[in-house]
Amino acid sequence: MKTPQNMPAFQHYGEMILLLLCLCISPFYGVYAQKKADSTKPRLTPMRISQDFEINKRITQPVWNEASSVFIKNQYTPNDQVKAPVKTEVNVLYSDRYLYIRFKAHDPNPSKIRANITERDNLSGDFVGFILDPFKNNQQAYEFFVSPLGIQTDAKRSAYGEDKSFDMLWYSNAEISDFGYTAVIKIPFESLNFPQSKVQNWSINFIRVYPRNSRYQLFWTNASLRNSCILCQNGRLEQLSGIESSNPVDIIPYATGYQESKLNNPSDGSSGLDHGPIQARVGGSISYTPTSTSSINAVINPDFSQVETDAAQISVNEPFALSYPEKRPFFLKQANLFQTNENLFYSRSINKPLTAAKYTEKSNKYTLGFLSAFDRDVGFIVPGRLSSNTIKTNKNAQDNILRGKYFIGSQSYVGGLITTRNYTGSYNYLGNIDWQLFLGRKYYFNGSLGHSITKEINDTTLFNSDRKFGNSGFNAALNGEKYEGNFLSSTLERKSKYYNFSVSYKSFSPTFQAQNGFINNADRRLLELDQSISYYPNKPWWPQGNFNMSATWQNDFSGKLLEKNLRLGFSNNLSGQTRISLNYFPLKEELFNGKYFSGLRRSIFQISTNPTSLFSLDASLVTGRDIYRTSQPVKGKLLDLSTSATIRPTNQLILNLDYSYSSLSPLNGGEDYYSGNIFRFKSTYNFSRKLFARFIIQYNSFNEQIQLYPLLSYNFNAFTKFYIGMTDYVRKVDLDKRKFSRFAQTNRQFFVKFQYLIQY
Repeated sequence: MKTPQNMPAFQHYGEMILLLLCLCISPFYGVYAQKKADSTKPRLTPMRISQDFEINKRITQPVWNEASSVFIKNQYTPNDQVKAPVKTEVNVLYSDRYLYIRFKAHDPNPSKIRANITERDNLSGDFVGFILDPFKNNQQAYEFFVSPLGIQTDAKRSAYGEDKSFDMLWYSNAEISDFGYTAVIKIPFESLNFPQSKVQNWSINFIRVYPRNSRYQLFWTNASLRNSCILCQNGRLEQLSGIESSNPVDIIPYATGYQESKLNNPSDGSSGLDHGPIQARVGGSISYTPTSTSSINAVINPDFSQVETDAAQISVNEPFALSYPEKRPFFLKQANLFQTNENLFYSRSINKPLTAAKYTEKSNKYTLGFLSAFDRDVGFIVPGRLSSNTIKTNKNAQDNILRGKYFIGSQSYVGGLITTRNYTGSYNYLGNIDWQLFLGRKYYFNGSLGHSITKEINDTTLFNSDRKFGNSGFNAALNGEKYEGNFLSSTLERKSKYYNFSVSYKSFSPTFQAQNGFINNADRRLLELDQSISYYPNKPWWPQGNFNMSATWQNDFSGKLLEKNLRLGFSNNLSGQTRISLNYFPLKEELFNGKYFSGLRRSIFQISTNPTSLFSLDASLVTGRDIYRTSQPVKGKLLDLSTSATIRPTNQLILNLDYSYSSLSPLNGGEDYYSGNIFRFKSTYNFSRKLFARFIIQYNSFNEQIQLYPLLSYNFNAFTKFYIGMTDYVRKVDLDKRKFSRFAQTNRQFFVKFQYLIQY
């Protein structure tokens, strides 16, 4: 096996910077480690009840009047130095099996409450809820929110942000009244992970979002923007005793019936459709919770029909593979436990599993996740310096992912990841160590170090290329080569209210591959500097803004400069929940296909506004210079435009319109190198909280294709669902030698799906 050629140690500035950071930080870590929880944090002991009650039909219960109240008095954004503009009262009860929380949200003008009947997890206006961290380690927490009409959403919060794909079975109800609105949340303890202890003391914060002239985030605790750790500023929910931690078994079988029609001749768009027979598919999943801190999940023959659709992205002139979000329930569950900063695990790399199983465990000291899947028709990315290739195969593979994190105090951890993919006669193995050190209220040092070993598939009919992996002596063709690669990344950052900065270094060797991840760019060393200054005029028409700048230098492993740029920007929040930002690149230079381009200056203007409950808009405009990325690259004039508008004509109807346009033209005029657009229209009518009809039409002028997705759905809860719908692809085809063309169907599928949650 050949060994890739690497630069001598410390030959490149990135390694020097990393070493200096480590040397500077290590002696002081013990000094600046997170202090113990502040004893002045607000505390609440909930009232225990002996009899459970339903909340779906009746919000008012006499027992609420016996519970003590706390109030959401503090404003977190747009300015943490101002008190909440409205009154919100909170009461908490609990029984052996459930946690109950009631919010009484007062409003000086209830007619201005923003609320719509929507599907689950689609809140956009007023809502109340709470963040709950049963382990009090500030590493991961639950989020539960409910709208004035009882629509619920849930998420997981961690160091990587919010994971809104998380779903849990819980109950909510709400009603609007003459003083504002009342909302009630009921959480089963059996659905939560919490420490095994007779008496539970949890971290919690009650939250209200109040969107009017500005979007106000209101907290129970006096949280400060100076402290970037939101979870660290929670209050305490104390003395929950005798709560039940049951061991539920959830079984979700599904059945799908579908009929698919395809072109008689795939190379002839006018050959008509071959209508296939009606087919059926069955499968299901099972999950077991042996303890309050662990879970086991397995799935057989999972169904991935087009219930959820990927929005098209403009890929013309984009040499690297594009990432799409995960939508499959099995992989979404506990997905946050497998996350890394560098996307070393990308669940959509598991394409068509026959079976998959997952074990997860969470405690106040560590988290552990193991996932194993037998996959079919495997695909993966072969990364490179200038481009990547997405390989599709008919191969089967066994995938294994092991992820663990050990927590050190508050917000600090040391973790590891191991991924393996085994085909017949080939494999890809990856090992990674990552860390985050919290150095006090403002400073963080995080990083990751990994190594991969790859034995390629030996089949050049799947992919053949003479693209070199740097100076390693290997190439991208699937010719059975065996090689190793490594990567390193580290970031020192300051997060605060007024001044923020970060210094990042990343290094991916030419032969590094993560076939279970999403790494599409290798043979590079990257140094990034960012900083921003925020200001708070605290005016009704101008609550907040900031100035920011960043600089980037990127070299390949031979030391050749690939890219450098400097960006200057500012943004301002204005009245009407409006935000505008402008970014300008006075310096942007890049090497592509052996040709160095300078003067790639460009401007980016962005605006988002949500002035009323009826309408919201996001828009972006990019102008300047870019490279036409071909074998003979040239510089051209760039114009990118994207808009997204949401219109709510009634309480139950939501219209979404998305439009993207991109073009690159010669500097001296003439025919465009490329130009085109993507239009996507989505309409959703919610008959109730559970029943909705949706229609999506999407047109992509780059491939002259129209896609149609009508769908009718009834969701009894987050896991028991019924769908009936279709997918229809229409493409422009040439009919004869006179170049007469029209749009014709190329693929169509009708489907019906039913899945049902069975609990023991």
